[in-house]
Amino acid sequence: MTNNRLQQLHAAGQSVWLDYIDRAMLGDGTLQRRIRDDAIMGMTSNPTIFEKALAEGTDYDEQLAGAPQEIGAKALFELVATDDVRTACDIFRPVYDASSGGDGYVSIEVSPALASDENGSVAEGRRLWETVDRPNLMIKIPGTPEGARAVRRLLAEGINVNVTLLFSREAYDGIIEQYFCALEDRVARGEPIGRIASVASFFVSRVDSEIDRRIDAMADGKRDGERERLCALKGHAAIANAKLAYRLFQQRFSGARWDALRAKGARFQRPLWASTSTKNPAYRDVIYVEQLVGPETVNTMPPQTLEAFRDHGETRRTVDHGYDAAERQISALESAGISLREVTDKLLVDGLASFQKSYDQLIAGLERKMKELGREVAGTR
Repeated sequence: MTNNRLQQLHAAGQSVWLDYIDRAMLGDGTLQRRIRDDAIMGMTSNPTIFEKALAEGTDYDEQLAGAPQEIGAKALFELVATDDVRTACDIFRPVYDASSGGDGYVSIEVSPALASDENGSVAEGRRLWETVDRPNLMIKIPGTPEGARAVRRLLAEGINVNVTLLFSREAYDGIIEQYFCALEDRVARGEPIGRIASVASFFVSRVDSEIDRRIDAMADGKRDGERERLCALKGHAAIANAKLAYRLFQQRFSGARWDALRAKGARFQRPLWASTSTKNPAYRDVIYVEQLVGPETVNTMPPQTLEAFRDHGETRRTVDHGYDAAERQISALESAGISLREVTDKLLVDGLASFQKSYDQLIAGLERKMKELGREVAGTR
């Protein structure tokens, strides 16, 4: 067995994707080395990731300075982001080809302002797909009710989709249904489904962060025994929630309906574990990787989590172990007065707001950068 712990994850059936992108790593061989040495199988991006490199670095200055005079800041961001994502798709193309389209994907996100706009999400998803023009692109759409409907439409058109910001199993179940419906739409039209790819990005560590905050507030002022009982619930809900989401994946992707699609070449819509960096320093820094290892899954890691797992992560199949314990952990929270549904609803709202804030900061930073380069940007788009 290889000594590289990331390679061991790959051998266990989990694809490691890098939750990061910048122009430097695309041009200096860093990404190719990670693919070769660490079995990195894909990449995710979002406005937060682009923000610092674009607004504060210098790698993009030449392209920004030479952009058309009439271009607005939003279109300028799309110009440089699609260039980077296209380059990354080309670097991952050998992975895509070698896996017959099973891996090697790079994600780009629609504007967070479109989270409640089904038609706008579809239109922007189509435009990004056509602009990047690579078969191993995925369009990221948030898992809102409007986003879910957009997901079905895009997939039915043959556009790969990464459904992001999933926190609840109920929302995840709805996304699986949209995936099935999209494939069935294509089958009904006599169109192929063997190259349609999708992942469902289920966010993990943020669940513990929110629940732990609520437990701390509830425990404040309690007697020692009650406080200890409450605090014993901390740090377990996120993994329990994700494991039960994987059980749902196993249940939905079996049976006659799935078998009929599978016979026509359908691929699994794999669960993708997102937000897997550890926010609480009291917890093991790779806990959200180690406890969710299993086949037909993806874990997208920021660089620091990837480096930590390479150094000391342990690989064994864990994602479908302990379902009963996971149910008990969620039930204990509910009994203590913490509604997981309320938590996940809040996390979706907070996640959308965070993405919008990062996008707004990115646009403002781009405008400042253009002024530094002696350029003014046009209106919005």
